[in-house]
Amino acid sequence: MQPELSPLGKTSTYIEHYDPSLLFPIPRLAKREEIAVPARLPFFGSDYWNAYELSWLNPRGKPQVALAVFTIPADSPNIIESKSFKLYLNSFNQTRLDSIAELKTRLQADLSQAAGSLVAVRLVLPEAFGAERLGELEGYCIDQLDVEITDYSPQPQLLRSAMAEAPIEETLVSHLLKSNCLVTGQPDWASVQIHYRGPAIDHAGLLQYLISFRRHNEFHEQCVERIFMDISRQCRPEALSVYARYTRRGGLDINPFRTSFTQAAPANQRSARQ
Repeated sequence: MQPELSPLGKTSTYIEHYDPSLLFPIPRLAKREEIAVPARLPFFGSDYWNAYELSWLNPRGKPQVALAVFTIPADSPNIIESKSFKLYLNSFNQTRLDSIAELKTRLQADLSQAAGSLVAVRLVLPEAFGAERLGELEGYCIDQLDVEITDYSPQPQLLRSAMAEAPIEETLVSHLLKSNCLVTGQPDWASVQIHYRGPAIDHAGLLQYLISFRRHNEFHEQCVERIFMDISRQCRPEALSVYARYTRRGGLDINPFRTSFTQAAPANQRSARQ
């Protein structure tokens, strides 16, 4: 399905009763072909979605609430358009369900069908809300560098590395990533963590490159994969991870993670901006 056919940018009626047909999948393939991602993916990872506005009715009609975490594999054929995701979650608002287990089963089945791959679902109930904690991406923040910015569309040529020097391993962080929705042009704000092993990446060039996304229109997942591919081609790291924590919109935040390291998944921990 094409992004312009999605509910984005259109007036939508909020359906209050369960309707999985509201989900709008978008194939990953076209954008991956645009940025020359090989058919054999050079990364693995997931898109971590956090939902803060999930509610339904118990069998007696009493409202229930929960937080939800959805993990969509990076190798799934489709992403799920975010407004359709919100409309789908809102369709539970006046839906009576027998149990938490029924809710989880429906969520997992519907989202897995839309993504084309198994989606993991974790529900956090109110009695566990107090255990939720804030945390920031670890690494050296490059935002204090005094750089001049002249381009606000992705400029991979800004990326440079010290090819002749001994390889290093470091983790860099920036809070200055901003892109725009592919369809509506609304701003998307994020913090991003770059972890790599290989020739030392020029910090100033990396910061200029990340800021160059400021007027770029692309979905969150696509931006992260573009960053991964550009750094891979321009800087030739032996291993690379790119992890972005995007701020919330419509009760959802999306946090794509792509890596070629053999490592555990990152903590899906909400930042102060989220």
